[in-house]
Amino acid sequence: MLKELSRIRKKIYDVTIFQTPEFRQKKGYRQVYRTEIEGGSHSECLENVFRKFNITDCIPDDYEGRFISTGDIVFIDEGRFGQYYYQLKPGGWQNINRIHIR
Repeated sequence: MLKELSRIRKKIYDVTIFQTPEFRQKKGYRQVYRTEIEGGSHSECLENVFRKFNITDCIPDDYEGRFISTGDIVFIDEGRFGQYYYQLKPGGWQNINRIHIR
């Protein structure tokens, strides 16, 4: 019973991936995929996104984007609890303002 109490509850996050038409571009982000990802926190959700879209066998058949790489943006929509944008930087995921998506 103690094990169940200490376990972190997982949530299903509504995730949208934005990429530029070509790698390393700074403008022109477009939505390439929307899905639901499970995680106990935003950081765990982002790890799961990175893992799912960078392993060839895990990528969904209807995904038409590239592998997740530096500069790509992930949008986590929690409805009335908030909307969060994260961009993959060389040091990891960084929270950004939505204004960066053009």
